[in-house]
Amino acid sequence: MKILALDSSGIVASVAVVEDYNLLGEYTVNYKKTHSQTLLPMLDELAQMIELDLNTLDAIAVAAGPGSFTGLRIGAATAKGLGLALDKPLIAIPTVEGLAYNLYDTKGVICPLMDARRSQVYTGIYRFREHKLQAIQEQCAVAIEEILEKVNGLGEEVIFMGDGVGVFTEIIGEKIQVPYTFAPAHLNKQRASAVAALGLQYYKDGKIQTAAEHKPDYLRVSQAERERAEREAKKAK
Repeated sequence: MKILALDSSGIVASVAVVEDYNLLGEYTVNYKKTHSQTLLPMLDELAQMIELDLNTLDAIAVAAGPGSFTGLRIGAATAKGLGLALDKPLIAIPTVEGLAYNLYDTKGVICPLMDARRSQVYTGIYRFREHKLQAIQEQCAVAIEEILEKVNGLGEEVIFMGDGVGVFTEIIGEKIQVPYTFAPAHLNKQRASAVAALGLQYYKDGKIQTAAEHKPDYLRVSQAERERAEREAKKAK
């Protein structure tokens, strides 16, 4: 089973190919780049390095959201284009689940935090049971205080990860009431290899879709849509 995975849901841009239990290659950049200009060149360079024939892929996994609206659209468009051109199924991986999967089989609770702006985070709460990721709290968009309250209520040690950690470190230190740690640098951001590995499990479970069916899961409306709604509400008064 050979899976190509893409993740452009945040600042990180990442491309990986996994074949069964082998990571054949991964190209990950965590820097202020425009994903529309970098994702396909990254894929092309990786494919050349591992001599990948795209026709040998079984499926294409993509971080489906939440995350940056622009980044998600770029990832979705790239995955859909490849899926249609190669006639391959897509595997939509929830971004927060993909993040948590970086910490495979970790004991305790995992809480990814992605900065969603406006004092909110894209987040969820997970643990591993019998080597499978289980959601205690499905991915959601909430205030940082709300997710910390839920974590406190579990009364267990927790590992935080994601780009929201740097943004909310001070608040975490003030509000958290259980033992906690932060994931190390090589595991604390989006990685396409985790998306691919989780994609293998999704594929085995029959969680696939056609390229035409795939849509990003934004979890909330965009800033432009919010501002338009506010303008329309003002006009209606």
